[in-house]
Amino acid sequence: MPNRVADQFRAKTQSLPKTTEAERLVVQRVGQDLFRAALLDYWQGRCCVTGLAVPSLLRASHIKPWAKCASDNERLDVFNGLLLAPHLDALFDAGWISFSDQGGMLVSKQLSAAARAQLGIALEWSISGLKTAHRGYLAHHREHEFRHG
Repeated sequence: MPNRVADQFRAKTQSLPKTTEAERLVVQRVGQDLFRAALLDYWQGRCCVTGLAVPSLLRASHIKPWAKCASDNERLDVFNGLLLAPHLDALFDAGWISFSDQGGMLVSKQLSAAARAQLGIALEWSISGLKTAHRGYLAHHREHEFRHG
């Protein structure tokens, strides 16, 4: 029985090298490993919202996105980071959730109650351990990344 997906793959890639791999030039986030290590230390190896303590599952999430940082200092500032469980990292990164200066979780009204339930989001979740130095980054996230309305 022919493999249609493989046939389609070969048709689309016949001008490429005869392998499933290609060389690619990438700009890598230099220092991301240091940032992650600093966040693991700061948040004591736990998701700062749920308390999940499985470091290999946790994501080093920038509050003010890496691409929008004005300097390396901002990119690598531990106060510009949250250690989050994967689903919270995805929600935070896409602006579905944010946090107040006091750490209360804000959930976009655009995220349905059904989606919140399916994701297991508890509206009373919050972050403890925020410092004054987090506030500028959190304000940026609420103003520029959070999905209002």
